[in-house]
Amino acid sequence: MKLNLKWALLALLPLLGACASTQVTRMSADEVKDVSGRWNDTDSRLVAEEMINDSVSRPWYANAQAALSHMPVVIVGTVGNQSSEHINTATFVEDLQRALINSGKVQFVASKQERGDVRDERLDQDVNSSDDTRKEHGQETGADFMLSGTINSIEDKEGGKAVVFYQVNLKLVNIKTNMIVWNGEKKIKKFVKRSSATW
Repeated sequence: MKLNLKWALLALLPLLGACASTQVTRMSADEVKDVSGRWNDTDSRLVAEEMINDSVSRPWYANAQAALSHMPVVIVGTVGNQSSEHINTATFVEDLQRALINSGKVQFVASKQERGDVRDERLDQDVNSSDDTRKEHGQETGADFMLSGTINSIEDKEGGKAVVFYQVNLKLVNIKTNMIVWNGEKKIKKFVKRSSATW
């Protein structure tokens, strides 16, 4: 019996050691910490800010201001992940929206899903809200331009070394004419060195 207990304790030691070695350190959300070399929150934020700043500085913006009687209205469409890894494109879309709004150069329309929620709210107001606070249907602002794009990646690895290359392409399309008024590109290249056993 004592022998069995001894072996059971020996089997548990690695598990106990693993639990004891876990350590968590809180970081600032703006701190850059690239652990794996994969696409991360810093890539998402910096790419969004740089590409949107480039976009609103290009000729389409002055042309739109001249042609429209209002500040250009933009909506973000689909950003597809065509990379070799899982990327949560929803956070990248949010970063694009934030950069667009914070640029102060365009007005921004809610996404298709968000508009659906607002329309449901208006339907509810038709039944439950007073006449002086009820919001009418058919008063939405239509977007003038749609931003969409893709995230691609190429990975070149050998042994414990790898070069990971990302290319983000965004296009801004005039919704009325389907003309592409801006085509932006951002490239990121990372050199990653780690134990070959972890690849």
